Amino acid sequence: MGERFKNRVVIVTGAGTGIGAATARRFAAEGAAVVCADIDEASAQAVCAEIAAAGGKAAACCVDIRKPPAVDAMIAFTRSRYGPLNAIVNNAGMGAQKDFLDTPLEMLHAMLEINVVGTFICAQAAAREMAAHGGGAIINFSSHSGFLGSSGRAAYAASKSGIIGMTRVMAVDLAKHNIRVNAIAPGPIDVPRSRKQHVDERREAWQHAVPLARYGKPEEVAGVALFLASDDASYVNGQTIAVDGGFTAAGLRVKDLRVL
Repeated sequence: MGERFKNRVVIVTGAGTGIGAATARRFAAEGAAVVCADIDEASAQAVCAEIAAAGGKAAACCVDIRKPPAVDAMIAFTRSRYGPLNAIVNNAGMGAQKDFLDTPLEMLHAMLEINVVGTFICAQAAAREMAAHGGGAIINFSSHSGFLGSSGRAAYAASKSGIIGMTRVMAVDLAKHNIRVNAIAPGPIDVPRSRKQHVDERREAWQHAVPLARYGKPEEVAGVALFLASDDASYVNGQTIAVDGGFTAAGLRVKDLRVL
């Protein structure tokens, strides 16, 4: 067990699986007391059990991030269990793939409500708690789709672009409270959802488009979340960091430079 986050309290939303679970485990391994928040309480409990078995400290909390009373209860639970909040990772969200002309309005509303409104509610509740106790760090989750026009991602991109803009404003407004706000924009990550949903054609397209020619690991995203919450990032504020193997940096790539 490390001690980089010893005596610090961290909430990770969407902690029951994928990137959220990897992030919760990593914070706990570095000494933090972690609240694993998820709408699926059983999955959050399972992650907490893993953390406890490894000698870490974690508690599960069932929360629907779309509902302010539920989020306020999550903050109160965290305070009563471990003390004042130092950092929150707003990882919970949803995604979908649909051609623009076939995208129902209900899908857009759902994306905005969960990804944007849910992030807003959690960040605001956490910031109020942090402002009363000297500051902290907020890490929001965007996506490569917040930067680029990936096919079939109109509703998803609208929500993830919104998170980038919202993160910048949060960073400006909350700086006076000693609260830093940054975002992470993952590329293709090898998590249960992508294993289930990405067909062979999509996997081949990703491996061609990503300069590192592979999917990322959840732990690689978790490492960036820890950096942004740490004292090493004390002067990093209002930024969105792409964790995508170089995908958003890449342009035309050919093996034979003579054909350019």
